[in-house]
Amino acid sequence: MRLFIAINFSDETLSALLELRNNLRGKSIRGNFSAPENLHLTLAFLDECDEKQFIAAKTAMEEVMFQPIKVEINRIGLFKRGSGGIWWAGVRENKPLMALQRDLTNKLITAGFKLDTRKYSPHITLGREVVTDEHERALTPFGETINAIDLMVSERIGGKLTYTALYTKLGHAQNPWA
Repeated sequence: MRLFIAINFSDETLSALLELRNNLRGKSIRGNFSAPENLHLTLAFLDECDEKQFIAAKTAMEEVMFQPIKVEINRIGLFKRGSGGIWWAGVRENKPLMALQRDLTNKLITAGFKLDTRKYSPHITLGREVVTDEHERALTPFGETINAIDLMVSERIGGKLTYTALYTKLGHAQNPWA
């Protein structure tokens, strides 16, 4: 099974992301655009995993401690590729999000996972192989406070790419008396 760990968003944030995706689609000649239910923020891509690795990923997630994190989407960008680019909605970097991703990555590597070593760039993919002459990149920032991360499986069901949460790890609410 093809696994990754991600942050999934509320319906309100998904609606705003969908508006960005639809705006991009309307100004594009062609592209493969993310399905509304597949818009997420990847923290770690694990690739093909067996049952033992699935359990190791869950264990690594359980070992990660985090408080609620404000995730703000504040820009649109492009990773240039040959015949079409990958357009994304960028997340404003913040220390708690970066710390969560770094801690999770370290625990997964300790558990034996081979992960991407590039600098983490938090983003939500809007479309792949997109060809467009011009696209507005400015946006009014939006987002939400997240308090959960999900272990997701990526699979083709009826020819459609489908992401399903297999396990959820909740963060810890701040103690108002601390």
